[in-house]
Amino acid sequence: MNLRIALPLAGGQLSAHFGHCEKFAFIDVDYIAREVLCASEVDAPEHEPGLLPRWLRERGVNLVIASGIGARATRLLNDAQIGVLTGAPAREPAALVRDYLDGRLTTGRNACDH
Repeated sequence: MNLRIALPLAGGQLSAHFGHCEKFAFIDVDYIAREVLCASEVDAPEHEPGLLPRWLRERGVNLVIASGIGARATRLLNDAQIGVLTGAPAREPAALVRDYLDGRLTTGRNACDH
């Protein structure tokens, strides 16, 4: 089963705020084999409320790993059939995905308060 994971980035690491990131890392994985298939980064679109869930769905994203994300964005992502993990630490996307695949991703408090 293939899975596309999106991670919002700032300065090459997970961004503290989903909606105002610089880029997104897209990492395609084989979830059953626990292998990374490919990875890329793309510039994030201009911030516009409600745009990112649709934009990510159009790019085939199944899961977002975020540090901080608002309740409305989480609801819209879920409505678009995209899972959300919040409270992930500010690290490089490849390391976060490897931890996720290995069952070691530690998440904490959602860094966003809206």
